Amino acid sequence: MIEQDTIKLLRETDAGVQMGIDSINDVLDSVKNEEFKKYLIHCKDEHDRLDSKIRELLHRYHDEGKDPNPVAKGMSWIKTNVKLTLDDSDKTVAELMTDGCNMGVKSLNKYLNQYEAAEEEVKDITKKLIKLEEELAKEIQKYL
Repeated sequence: MIEQDTIKLLRETDAGVQMGIDSINDVLDSVKNEEFKKYLIHCKDEHDRLDSKIRELLHRYHDEGKDPNPVAKGMSWIKTNVKLTLDDSDKTVAELMTDGCNMGVKSLNKYLNQYEAAEEEVKDITKKLIKLEEELAKEIQKYL
């Protein structure tokens, strides 16, 4: 049970971190404020670091991980592109990123609760991703 929960939580955290990286990449070119852009790049770098740790653990468990849900990813891409086509302001970027962070935090907390038998090391990585998403949403409030 512990190993199964560990692998399942790793997969969901893997999908979550990938979704975060993709979302930042989707909006980065639209950001006009240099401070905002630097912060998003910093967050993307933090996501990349977590992704490396997740990849190491997945390798240890002989698992490939999990890509983000294609429907969720597609809907996110469409929403982002439509909104930015209508209004490519930093406010729109901040709204999109805040919505994405909130959805990520909600999902990751659900999986933390669902896979409570997972190893602490994996839970800690998931919690770090949750914290990163929460901090991102808080930090960009000034651009809303």
